[in-house]
Amino acid sequence: DVQLVESGGDSVQAGGSLRLSCAASGRNYVKWCMGWFRQISGKEREGLATIDSRGITAYADSVKGRFTISKDNTKVTLDLDKLRPEDSGMYYCAAGCWAPALTPRAFTVWGQGTQVTVS
Repeated sequence: DVQLVESGGDSVQAGGSLRLSCAASGRNYVKWCMGWFRQISGKEREGLATIDSRGITAYADSVKGRFTISKDNTKVTLDLDKLRPEDSGMYYCAAGCWAPALTPRAFTVWGQGTQVTVS
């Protein structure tokens, strides 16, 4: 089975930076379209950034210019910069979209999440 494992979540101060990583085990989903999502308790999962097999990216307006998604053969990375308290939440990596997408239903495989807290 394919598994996505996120890492890098932490507690940081506003204005700080973090790097989140998503490693895929099993079938190599890193070659597929991937995305990062954020979920706050009681709210729907929000698409933040996505990257397809050609390296084409798309971002939510709320993170454009502050977050950067990238990938290599082993992992997908989300660099978070100029963090704000409203960026706090559980961050999920996902795979399986056929084109850059920011909607959860476009993805078929999900990681367990990594917590980011900005104060």
